[in-house]
Amino acid sequence: MKIALIIENSQAAKSQIVHDALTAVAEPLGHEVFHYGMYAPEDKASLTYVMNGLLTGILINSGAADFVVTGCGTGTGSMLAANAMPGVFCGLIIDPTDAFLFGQINDGNAIAMPYAKGFGWAAELNLQDVYRKLFEGERGLGYPKERAEIMAKNRGILKDLKAVTCNDMLTVLKAVDQDLLKAAVAGERFSEYFFANAKDQDIRAYIEGVVGR
Repeated sequence: MKIALIIENSQAAKSQIVHDALTAVAEPLGHEVFHYGMYAPEDKASLTYVMNGLLTGILINSGAADFVVTGCGTGTGSMLAANAMPGVFCGLIIDPTDAFLFGQINDGNAIAMPYAKGFGWAAELNLQDVYRKLFEGERGLGYPKERAEIMAKNRGILKDLKAVTCNDMLTVLKAVDQDLLKAAVAGERFSEYFFANAKDQDIRAYIEGVVGR
């Protein structure tokens, strides 16, 4: 699985902590981690939580990533912005129990975490435990198990509902403020990672025009 990491500007100083925790868990399980930034507070490309959501939509809908790990001070802003995108189902995850239940019940494709609120002593251990609950074993099995069938049915209904209420990603890219879009894809490693992994040719072609490739 290709996992994208996106860090918002107010929490950029913690970028290495989050990245190290994610790779320590995900890579031994056979997953690939692609860090789309921010990497440090002084980065030229600054990502707001709104940009986190837009970038999440681009990566998921293009097939450049199978799962996105993002967040902000509380995690709520990034979660809301990500869920505004077509095809993105993002959970607000604070602890390993949240991660387990989200994986088993909702089986979404993105999480947003708080990197300021409650981010204290041994925070990196909580991050690793969260990622283990997300990426170890099979997701979507249901909890409790006797409700697995109805949970799977509801996931399908929600997916269909979102398809009706949201425009497709290419339409979003064409309609969104283009300066906002350019800023969201301005990270120093965006082009390297995105164009090596994106599968949707229409989204890929549009982004090529945005970045001047």
